[in-house]
Amino acid sequence: MKKYILDLTVTENVRLHANYVLLKLTSPSPLPEMLPGQFAEIRVDGSPSTFLRRPISINYVNRLHNEIWFLIQLIGDGTKRLGEAKANDIINVVLPLGNSFSMPEKPSDRLLLVGGGVGTAPMLYLGEQLAKKGCKPTFLLGARSNKDLLQLDQFKTYGNVYTTTEDGSYGEKGYVTQHSILNKVEFEQIYTCGPKPMMVAVAKYAKSKGINCEVSLENTMACGIGACLCCVENTTEGHLCVCKEGPIFNINKLLWQI
Repeated sequence: MKKYILDLTVTENVRLHANYVLLKLTSPSPLPEMLPGQFAEIRVDGSPSTFLRRPISINYVNRLHNEIWFLIQLIGDGTKRLGEAKANDIINVVLPLGNSFSMPEKPSDRLLLVGGGVGTAPMLYLGEQLAKKGCKPTFLLGARSNKDLLQLDQFKTYGNVYTTTEDGSYGEKGYVTQHSILNKVEFEQIYTCGPKPMMVAVAKYAKSKGINCEVSLENTMACGIGACLCCVENTTEGHLCVCKEGPIFNINKLLWQI
């Protein structure tokens, strides 16, 4: 898929939480085709300590308003600078990068999308695309507390939403792999993104049930095009660059101990 280097204009910067912002960007020309699971490399201007672009998952593409959304967790100086962006600011991005989640051959209501923390970001666009194909996905979203559960209303637009929080402040208490929905529905496909321990646990569950499962890896991706080798993952096909051959991998391709 063709890659673009674009100067995009900030339409809105929404503070969802003390540590998260939703950055909405637009372009004077129609945005290029983007697939769920792909990401962008965003240039950070004005930060003396940030030299590399920041890889951010595509959260949503609003074709009606010609907008692309990025859910950004404010961790270091680079992401905090992006969190300070104001309407009409110009931000340079390279997109779309990486591969995408696979789409089911026929509509299904037994698709499980599992997201943890900021890993919920690509699940929204994936859910929207699945809904367009006649599917009704199930979202299972996990966080530390109710304050860390983001975009629930948007997720509810495309499917059933179930949640877990570690402190029990919203949804079921515990981790996503402990949610009761897993004992009630026989899912036929699982997609997941989040902290690696969570994804490993989800992959272990999927393997034990014989369910096809795809994960979105979050290895450090400095260049986004497979040149710097910072994001290499050991797989059944050898060492692969997550930014180029991924970030989406079937769990059968990964050498995880599951």
